[in-house]
Formats: sequence, C-alpha cells, structure tokens
Amino acid sequence: MVFNTGAALLDAVVLAVVSGKEEGTYGYRITQDVRKILEVSESTLYPVLRRLQKDGCLEVYDKQFDGRNRRYYKITERGVGRLQLYREEWEEYSGRISAIFRGEEIV
Repeated sequence: MVFNTGAALLDAVVLAVVSGKEEGTYGYRITQDVRKILEVSESTLYPVLRRLQKDGCLEVYDKQFDGRNRRYYKITERGVGRLQLYREEWEEYSGRISAIFRGEEIV
C-alpha cells in the first residue's frame, strides 16, 4: 500500500477489531485481523495494544488455552467512546478525500 498508516488510524482499526468480540480477543488474532486491512508487522501492533491499554481504552486478562496462558484484550467504555470519535472523524475525512479524488470542489 502506498499510503502511510498513522498512529490514530492504527489505534482506530485495532479498537474496531477488538470491539467486534464481546469477550475480547487475543493478540495474535488481532494481528491477523488488522493485517487483512493494513500492512503492519506484529512488532508494530503490540506497542499499540500496550498504549491503548495504558490509555484506558483496552483491558487485559489472561485465559488458559492448550495448557498455557493467552493474553486477551477487551475494549473498555472509554475505548468505545474513542472508537466512536474515530468513526465520526473517519467519515468526514474519507468523505473529503473521496470527493477530491472524484474531482469535486471542496468547500
């Protein structure tokens, strides 16, 4: 992909992916889901998860899976609010970009 992925867009995508699972989801699965949308490395996503946790947008818990712990991430109420803001901003931003690509005049 020729377009750079900024931190806010990456945060928004991660929050959207995690919000899709009521019980939360684990780190590797988040990585796989995000990589369907954006070209990012696993080493890029784990700091994003830690930052969102530190900001109170994600909560973390461990769950047993095949005899070992798997770290799960679940969106918090604060994260839901942040995701809603990102969605609103994205609609406005992407609408303007699409309009200019269609040759429409931007007011």
